[in-house]
Amino acid sequence: MDKEKTRDEEKQQKDTSFDLNDYTIIKEGEAEILMHSKNQVFYNKTQVNNRDMSIAVLRTFISQRKLEHESMLDRRVKTGPKVPDKSVSEMEPPADSVQYNGKSNDGYELLEEMSSDEPCSISGAPTRNLQGKDREELKPARVLEALSASGLRALRYAREVEGIGQVVALDNDKVSVEACRRNIRFNGAVACSKLESHLADARVYMLTHPKEFDVVDLDPYGSPSLFLDSAVQSVADGGILMCTATDLAVLCGGNGEVCYSKYGSYPLRGKYCHEMALRILLACIESHANRYKRYIVPVLSVQMDFYVRVFVRIYSSASAMKNTPLKLSYVYQCTGCDSFHLQPVGRTISKDNRLRYHPGFGPAVPQECSDCGKKFNMGGPIWSAPIHDQEWVAAVLADVKSMKEWYPAYDRICAVLTAISEELPDVPLFLSLHNISATLKCTSPSAVMFHSAVINAGYRISGTHMNPLGLKTDAPMHTIWDIMRCWVKNHPVKAQPSNQAGSVILAKEPVLQAVASLSKAQAKKVARFLPNPERHWGPKLRAGRQITGKHVSLLGTKAVNAFSSFEDSDEPAAKRKRTEDPDSNGGDTLY
Repeated sequence: MDKEKTRDEEKQQKDTSFDLNDYTIIKEGEAEILMHSKNQVFYNKTQVNNRDMSIAVLRTFISQRKLEHESMLDRRVKTGPKVPDKSVSEMEPPADSVQYNGKSNDGYELLEEMSSDEPCSISGAPTRNLQGKDREELKPARVLEALSASGLRALRYAREVEGIGQVVALDNDKVSVEACRRNIRFNGAVACSKLESHLADARVYMLTHPKEFDVVDLDPYGSPSLFLDSAVQSVADGGILMCTATDLAVLCGGNGEVCYSKYGSYPLRGKYCHEMALRILLACIESHANRYKRYIVPVLSVQMDFYVRVFVRIYSSASAMKNTPLKLSYVYQCTGCDSFHLQPVGRTISKDNRLRYHPGFGPAVPQECSDCGKKFNMGGPIWSAPIHDQEWVAAVLADVKSMKEWYPAYDRICAVLTAISEELPDVPLFLSLHNISATLKCTSPSAVMFHSAVINAGYRISGTHMNPLGLKTDAPMHTIWDIMRCWVKNHPVKAQPSNQAGSVILAKEPVLQAVASLSKAQAKKVARFLPNPERHWGPKLRAGRQITGKHVSLLGTKAVNAFSSFEDSDEPAAKRKRTEDPDSNGGDTLY
């Protein structure tokens, strides 16, 4: 009832000083935006999954941030306050607090004043006093959306997530900023009080506002590599960086040299390529953070639709930063079979009660694969530490289930989070059951049977949210091949040339005798991989590009025809009459 009352009050306060007939109203969650028919500002309906997942993580972050603050205050109470030599008003800011324009960076300062004719400017908001008792209070979170376009994501943050004090939306395109400000006014008083839009280069803006935002959201059209260096500096200690990469063709090995130039890692084209893309992105963010004595802690990493999305918390610590080589590894992928091995970049040894850091031992593999005799390709370095915090995943999933009506893409994000919650957190990359069977030219065993055989051999195994046929396991590759050799004995295959990888593998007798009794591996009857809700569900055109018949595969026939009709209606009647073919079918079809 209160929710409906709030909506009615906001609708009465909406600014509709423009002609709504020129726009289409798009509603997502609690936010509404106005989209012009000429594709002037980028909007992608498919990213509703991305936005819903971000809101769920943001809600968990706000709750976790509050708990951490209360825990810190409790520790201060137990240890007792330190007796300072100076009065509180004369105290210097902490050493790790960067000074900017003469003021501590963790204050609540307006980032940039909007012009006086902006109805949604909050430049009159009072700055926060960081001295005395106010220093003990937890300040509302500040959010930066670095690439806002229509502002839909920022609007949803401002309207749907409690505990946010300010949302700053940036874009370096004037048309996008005008559209964002128009959408802010259209969404009423709540949006105007929390959200502001600026015309600015996100890289420069983040560099000039170090450690000022608790949340920084990067969702570019393509690679985020240009923004990472400034983004890791703009996040406050303990804050969260949410980053999307849509250039999967590069990250998954289509252009390895391009990936290396952008992310500093070389990808491999295996079935695990999407997880490797996530781990390459995490390694790249860690590399940028290390340059400023900072490091990351991933809480959730997701591959959905046509992109990867990571949520990482950023902290400052010169000593903890030394552990980075322990979290990175190179990958050796056999060119003949599905065997892969990881080579850690660094290692530690304890000597004289001190921890010392050394290069990793190598090589991790011989010159030729011990299973099939083929050569190895080497890729990386990648992030080989856990890419999820399972406690966070459980908290996010519980929040999503408790607020089902708030998430337009509830079914999809709930399925993805459920699959992530079942993943082995400490096992990098995964195998494909069908690929393993294809190497041996045999029929594939059922996933339940294979899971049971691995568990009975004394190892752990799970699925992955990235591939319905993916298997994450800590079993060594020779154990995997032994299980498959036992399977082939009961399900014979045709004779193959002796030089093929499968023939070499099957020529060896299994050391392990696999037992495939049924287990409770699939006890939960929860859908984990859902079909797309509609056709043409994927990336869309950049803003401002002309929509033509060749974009049917991206947008669908209906959307292309609708745009063509709109273009025709803008032409003068005389011109339409001259250019119209009297023998045509009236333009109802594309060809």
